[in-house]
Amino acid sequence: ALDVATGGGHVARSLREAGIEVVTCDPAPGMRPDVVCRAESLPFAARAFDVVACRTAAHHFSDIRASVREMARVSGDRVLIVDSLHMGDAVEDAEVLRDPSHVCNYTEAEWRGFVEEAGLGIDDVAFFAHTFDFSAWLARTGCEGDDAERATELLGERVRDGRLTLDKIAIKAVTG
Repeated sequence: ALDVATGGGHVARSLREAGIEVVTCDPAPGMRPDVVCRAESLPFAARAFDVVACRTAAHHFSDIRASVREMARVSGDRVLIVDSLHMGDAVEDAEVLRDPSHVCNYTEAEWRGFVEEAGLGIDDVAFFAHTFDFSAWLARTGCEGDDAERATELLGERVRDGRLTLDKIAIKAVTG
């Protein structure tokens, strides 16, 4: 399996615990990936992996279409993508305040289009709410002071009792 934009390595760790051989990649050397690269240009042969996974990272990709095409190209069987859904302009503004590397959260229709344009078939789509510690989320990127206050305002009812809830999409796609 290939874990694209591995970040903290949560997906890779789970896959390895299940006995799957995993290669990780990420553009940030500090994440200690096996390969330092961007999702838009994966340095692997076509169909090099049975499964390609990307969890909660695609909203940082500068060219989402190229990234999904690359994941499709290097997958021999399936591509699994989980990311936040577009929840309105206020949430987008809060995301950028918190982390300027945020590019965009996409709608279900946009995600379906990216996947289909990459030549993948959609096998399953699921939706869920992801709730987590809001202060820790802000702290991970050093968002504090006025920016943190403004992000809190923009997120509104999504922040309750110190926890933030974001809408997520999970897509299981198959190669053609």
